[in-house]
Amino acid sequence: MEIKTPEFKASSRIALEDVSLQKALGNLRDGFPQKRAAAVARMPEFETLRDQARDLKNHTIEHLDYYLEQFETNVTKHGGQVHWARDGQQAREAILKICQSADAKTVTKGKSMVSEEIALNDYLEENGVQPVETDLGEYILQLREDHPSHIIAPAIHLNLDDVSDIFSKKHGTERTDDPAALMQEAREMLRKQFVGADVGITGANFCVAETGSTIIVTNEGNGDLTQTLPKVHVVITTIDKVVPTLEDMTLYLRLLARSATGQEFTVYNTLSTGPRREEDQDGPDEFHVVLLDNGRSEMVGTDFQDMLRCIRCSACMNHCPVYGSVGGHAYGWVYPGPMGSVLTPKLIGIDKAGHLPNASTFCGTCESVCPVRIPLPKMMRHWREREFEKHLSPTGFRFGLGVWSQFARRPKLYRWLAKLSSLSLKTLSGKKGRLKSLPLKNGWTAWRDLPAPQGGTFMDQWKKEQGKKQQGNKQHKGGQQ
Repeated sequence: MEIKTPEFKASSRIALEDVSLQKALGNLRDGFPQKRAAAVARMPEFETLRDQARDLKNHTIEHLDYYLEQFETNVTKHGGQVHWARDGQQAREAILKICQSADAKTVTKGKSMVSEEIALNDYLEENGVQPVETDLGEYILQLREDHPSHIIAPAIHLNLDDVSDIFSKKHGTERTDDPAALMQEAREMLRKQFVGADVGITGANFCVAETGSTIIVTNEGNGDLTQTLPKVHVVITTIDKVVPTLEDMTLYLRLLARSATGQEFTVYNTLSTGPRREEDQDGPDEFHVVLLDNGRSEMVGTDFQDMLRCIRCSACMNHCPVYGSVGGHAYGWVYPGPMGSVLTPKLIGIDKAGHLPNASTFCGTCESVCPVRIPLPKMMRHWREREFEKHLSPTGFRFGLGVWSQFARRPKLYRWLAKLSSLSLKTLSGKKGRLKSLPLKNGWTAWRDLPAPQGGTFMDQWKKEQGKKQQGNKQHKGGQQ
């Protein structure tokens, strides 16, 4: 997947004017947030579970080496094999070697954002192995030679017409707008791929240290078919997905579906523990887990360690006003939304991803809905600090911040200018109380009006409230006497 993150601003402008995309994003804004709210309301202990999930993740990260070694020991104990990959290249090479050992010509794939991160599909194709995406959304995108724009609903940027058009073109069938007919068409096309594949590749939502198991959480049966029908099952996942026990895993499962899609539980929660045993009716002859680091271990002990708690539920982007306006492709790489604004700079560099930590209103909604309480706004501020330290932020921005700091160091002058600015904006807004245009603020007023200040400055209001409190304390003391 080509990195286009430096083009975020230009891509965002295009996205804002894309009528079809805005229609699709409207469906997102009207869907996931309401479903999550309803699911949470039905679970009185939800906030308590969030605290437990946060604390458990913190414990696991602090002992990550122990739990990863325990996971490898138990995978091996059950007949599987773990492959450690420092970066994407090592992960790709390990998977290709497994495919070549199986003399694989075709592999089926379950949805995996990690495989997008390491550009696995392109690499396999270049080396004579044809990957076939089997998640419906990913399958549609593969036909369109497109990429995911969301981590759980990869084709959310598309509308029904887009799917109808590509199915008719690629399948050579009569065009239909019936969703059920399109679904059946996809089943028929994919069924022969499931049967004929030599290798199945899936991701993993969690890796269980105590059993050496991996689990995929899906609403389609494609994941089960991908990992049970081929003779070789390959799991590609990252080191931060490990959890200590099966019981711990269930804690996250209770939070994941509610936070992601508003379901009580996803339809399929499938555990894999090693290759097929003699008494098993189905399953692969070989079971491989490729554990990717790709810079994640470097996040431990830093300002960005909390990002390793992420369970990929997408709640942050489902509620983000920026993502909801421009969609996932504007972010220019694999991980969009607030979680991508923190993770992407680590994976590809702040020099390429500097726009993303700045693409936030800092409303705090992403943190308030995160099931593991990741402080996303705080970490975006940390990236802004690093961008400033490296002199990567625009010259105009740095100059403006420097001017502001000069006034901020002189409180009396700062307060006087604040009063003058407040009065000027009130005067300019007139009776309407808002401004349709303002010099140096066209980035705001081009899309919405700027509300004029209400009341006095912050310091004026603070002094007024403090005066009320002091007067109240005097009256209270006088009454006691």
